[in-house]
Amino acid sequence: MRLDGKVAIVTGAGRSLGRAYALALAGAGAAVVVNDVDAETAAQTVADIRSAGGRAVASVGPVGPTETADALVAAAVDEFGRLDILVANAGVLRDRVLWKMGDDDFDAVIATHLRGSFTCGRAAATYLREQGEGGRIILIGSPAGQFGSFGQTNYATAKAGLVAMARTWSLELARAGITANTVVPTALSPMTATIPAYAQVYEDYVGGAPIPVEYRRDHALGTPEDVASLIVWLASDAAADVTGQAIGIGGDRLTLYAHPAVLRTLDQDGGWSPEQIDEAWHGQLAAQAQHSGPSKG
Repeated sequence: MRLDGKVAIVTGAGRSLGRAYALALAGAGAAVVVNDVDAETAAQTVADIRSAGGRAVASVGPVGPTETADALVAAAVDEFGRLDILVANAGVLRDRVLWKMGDDDFDAVIATHLRGSFTCGRAAATYLREQGEGGRIILIGSPAGQFGSFGQTNYATAKAGLVAMARTWSLELARAGITANTVVPTALSPMTATIPAYAQVYEDYVGGAPIPVEYRRDHALGTPEDVASLIVWLASDAAADVTGQAIGIGGDRLTLYAHPAVLRTLDQDGGWSPEQIDEAWHGQLAAQAQHSGPSKG
C-alpha cells in the first residue's frame, strides 16, 4: 500500500509511537515533516528516514501555538511542494487524581493534545482545501478517552474531545474530500510504562524480549509498529471513504468503536417532576444504564 508522491506531517515524531508513524509513512513512500520539541530526537528520526532512502525534514517546536502549526504546513510546502496527510500525535502526561490536579497539570495536557491537534488540524485543513485534492487528518485518541481513566481527568478529557473533533471535521471537510479519523492505539511506550500493570512488560520489551501472547491478545498491547499499519492505511487511497471513525489497534487486535447512541427515551406529558424521574429511572432506565469503565465482557 503505497503513498508515493504524498507529503505528511507527524507531530511528536521524535520517539516512540510518533517516530513509528513517521518511519512507516516514509517507508510507504511519503515525504515526512518530523515535528518534536526535542531537536535531537527529531533530527534522528529524519536521519533514519533518509538513510533508508526516504525524504524527511525536521520542524522543531511545541504544538499548541498557531505559529507552530503554520510552520509545519509551511515546512511541508516549502520542502516538498504540497501537503496530503496530518498525523497529530504529540502529547504529554500529568497524572493526578482530581483533588490533587493543579491548573498547570490540566492546562499542559489540554494545550498539547487538544489545542495542538486543533491548531495543526486547522492549518492543515485550510491548506488542503485550497490545494483542492482532498487529504487525510488523523488524530490520536486513547482508551482513556473512550472509558475514562483513574487519575487522568486532563488526559481522558482531551482524548475524548479528539474523537468529537475528528467526527465534527469529517462533516465539515467532506465536500473537500478530506477525511478525519481518530486512531486509538494501545502499545508499549514510555507512557504505558507509567501503568504499574505494564511496567515489567515494558522493561522486558525494551530489553529485547518479545511481548507475551496474552498481552498482545487479551490486552491488545503491542509495539508502536503494530499501530503504524493503521496510520498508513488511513493515509492511503484505500481509506478514501473512511471518515469520522474511532478505530483502535494494538498487538493482535483491531477495534471499531461505536459512536455515542441513545439507549432509550421516555415521554411524559407536560414534562417531568423529580419524583417521576425517580420512578422512571428505577422502574425502566436503571437496567439499561452503562457502568463506568471498559466492558468486563
